[in-house]
Amino acid sequence: MVTGAELEAAAADSAGGLVGRKKRPFTHKGEPCKNCGTPLEGWYCYSCGQNADTHHRSILHLIWEAIEGMFHLDGRLANTLPLLFFKPGKLAKDYMEGRVARHVPPFRTFLVALLLFIFAAEHAIHKIRHEVELKEEKEIAALATPAGRKAKADEMRKDAVEVRDGRLSDAAEARDEALKEPGADKARIAAKYDEKAKKARDRYAAKVAEADALEKNPNAAAEAKARIEKRGEDVAQQIRGLDLNDPDTIDDNTRKIAEAQIGGQHFNVVTPNGPAPPEAAGHNDAAARKEVTADIDLGDHSDSRRVAWWPKEGLAKAVANPDYYLLVMFGWAHRLAVLLLPIIGLSLALVYVNRRQFFIYDHLLVATNLLSFAFLTNAIGMVLPASLVGPWFAILTFWTPINLFQTLRGGYGSTVVGAVFKTLVVWFMSVFAFALLITALMVFTLTQM
Repeated sequence: MVTGAELEAAAADSAGGLVGRKKRPFTHKGEPCKNCGTPLEGWYCYSCGQNADTHHRSILHLIWEAIEGMFHLDGRLANTLPLLFFKPGKLAKDYMEGRVARHVPPFRTFLVALLLFIFAAEHAIHKIRHEVELKEEKEIAALATPAGRKAKADEMRKDAVEVRDGRLSDAAEARDEALKEPGADKARIAAKYDEKAKKARDRYAAKVAEADALEKNPNAAAEAKARIEKRGEDVAQQIRGLDLNDPDTIDDNTRKIAEAQIGGQHFNVVTPNGPAPPEAAGHNDAAARKEVTADIDLGDHSDSRRVAWWPKEGLAKAVANPDYYLLVMFGWAHRLAVLLLPIIGLSLALVYVNRRQFFIYDHLLVATNLLSFAFLTNAIGMVLPASLVGPWFAILTFWTPINLFQTLRGGYGSTVVGAVFKTLVVWFMSVFAFALLITALMVFTLTQM
C-alpha cells in the first residue's frame, strides 16, 4: 500500500526532475527526524513526510520552492495541460471515473488559471493606458510646432466635414421616410429637417472655427497638456453635476460626459437623452472624436424617456482616479469569478438531466476544466505581442466551443448531434453569465469607491 509520505516523496522527485536536480545518496539512515523523531529510512520520513535534508538552500532554490509551492508544479502538470488544451474529453473522463492521481487537482488548476488571467488582464489594461499616454505625448509635442498645429487643424476640419455630411444625410433619409407615410404633415417634416440641417451646419462652423483657432494658437501644446492632466477631474465634476432623475436638466453640455475613459476602457453612462458624443472622454483618435451622427428626437416621445441609475459619486471617483478603480475591481474579480463554477456546473446538469449516472460533483469537475482552459488561453492572448493578439483571439473564437464540444463528446459520451446541441446551450449560458458578472463587477466596484 502506498503511503502519503511516499506520494509526497514521489511528487518531490517529480518537481526536482523539472529543474534537473540529481538524486543524492542518503547518508542519515537511523537518525531521528527533526520534526517527529522517527528514525529515518530515506530522504523523507515515513511517519510525517518531512524532508530529511538540512533545509539550507540557495536563493534560486528558495525562489523555485515558492513557485512550486504556489502552483504545485510536479510531474502531473505535464500530464494535465496537454489534455486540458487538446483532449479535454479524456481529461474529464479521467476525473469523473476517479483517475485523479495522475493529474493536477482540477480546482487547483482553476485557481492558478484564474490568478494568471487576472495578472494578464491587469498587464493588458496598463499596457493600453501606457500606449494612450505615449500617443498623447506625441500629439502634445506636435502641437508645439506650426506644422503640427496645421496638421491637427486639417484633421479636425476633415472630421467636421464628415460629421456634417453624415448628419445631413441622416436628416434627409429621415425626411424622405417620413414623407412616404400616408397623411404626412409635409410642413412639420420640412421644418424638422431644416432644424436638423441648421444644427449640423452650426456645429460644422463651430468645429472649423475651433480648428482655425488651434492653428493660430502658439500655446496649443501647453493648453492641451493642461486639459489632459485635468481631464479626469473635470469629467468627475460634470458627473457629480448630473441630475439623472430630471431629464430636462441634461442638456448638450452635460450629455458630453456620457462616455468616460477608465483605465483605457470605455465605460458608458446611459442618460435620459441617450448616449452622448465621445469627444469629452479625452480621446484623440479621429474615430473617437467624431460626434454621434443621429440626433435624438424626443419630440412626441418624451414619455418614453428612461432614466438609468448609476452610482454617480463612484463613477466620478473612478474617472478621477482610474488606477484605484482598477485596484478595487481586480480585488473583487477573483471572488465573482468563482461564481462561474456553479453556473456552468448547473448548465451542464440541465443539459444532462436525464443522465442519472452523472452527479453535480461530476459537472463541477468538468466546469473547472472548461474555465481553466478559458482563463489560460485568454491570459496567453493578453500577453502576446500586439501583432498576434488579433489572430490569437480569432482562433479562440472557434477553439473554445470546439474544446467544449470535445469535453461533452469524450467526457459524457454524447453523440455528435447531442454534443453539438448541448455545446450551443452551455456556450450561450456561459457567455451570458460571464457578461453579466463582468457588468455587475464594474457597477459593484463603483459602489465601493
